[in-house]
Amino acid sequence: MDKYQVKNKIKLDSWDPQEHGAFGGSKKDALDELINLNTEFAAVQEKLYAENKHKLLIVLQGMDAGGKDGTIRKVFAVANPQGVRVAGFKVPSEKELTHDYLWRVHHQVPAKGEIVIFNRSHYEDVLVVRVHNLVPEKVWKKRYRHINEFERLLADEGTTILKFFLLISNEEQKQRLQARADNPEKRWKFNPGDLDERKLWNKYMSAYEEMLNRTSTNWAPWYIIPADKKWYRNWLIATIVMSKLRKLKIKIPIPDLDWDKFVVE
Repeated sequence: MDKYQVKNKIKLDSWDPQEHGAFGGSKKDALDELINLNTEFAAVQEKLYAENKHKLLIVLQGMDAGGKDGTIRKVFAVANPQGVRVAGFKVPSEKELTHDYLWRVHHQVPAKGEIVIFNRSHYEDVLVVRVHNLVPEKVWKKRYRHINEFERLLADEGTTILKFFLLISNEEQKQRLQARADNPEKRWKFNPGDLDERKLWNKYMSAYEEMLNRTSTNWAPWYIIPADKKWYRNWLIATIVMSKLRKLKIKIPIPDLDWDKFVVE
């Protein structure tokens, strides 16, 4: 999976949102494998919760209709909700705006034994803020350093961080947004404002490119996920997450007691 990790300076236009070659099998094969990965993830997540030692933060970023919600449903919904939590970051509230921009983020990070998924994140403050000129450039430019140091703090305190940029094509976004508008059962997800954001596609791509280049670190790496094919997106993210979790060598704690003495009557 190393090919998807941002380690050196990248150009987004050199990445193919439709790429699906790493699996090496068919869509059906990938869906079958995802079931196995889901089963393993659920078991490991229970151990992580019981051990109460490790913390996992997963960041999902991408354009509108990029598949953040779908990824959460297909990859992480199998886990016990007692130990997995989703935090979404929309337009800051009036109270949140009275604090620094990381204030609302910090209290959402995972505690020991917990997995937290950020559906959008603190990176909105170098994306939307930049594209819409909400603050001067000299302000958002400093935030790359702030974010790297913030994530270094979390990592130093025992949090494993995985960040996924869901890369879809302009044409795929067009089709997904239109599908929402055409389907009465999906219209609740349609936001007319997404059409205005779509007009800023090139500006967003520039912002994402610099974000990836400036904030992919050894302690909090970015992975670029080709996301036009949903089945591949889900399999790839599940594979990367499980690869990292296996390396943590999580074990269920067993109290040092004389278990032969315990008889339930």
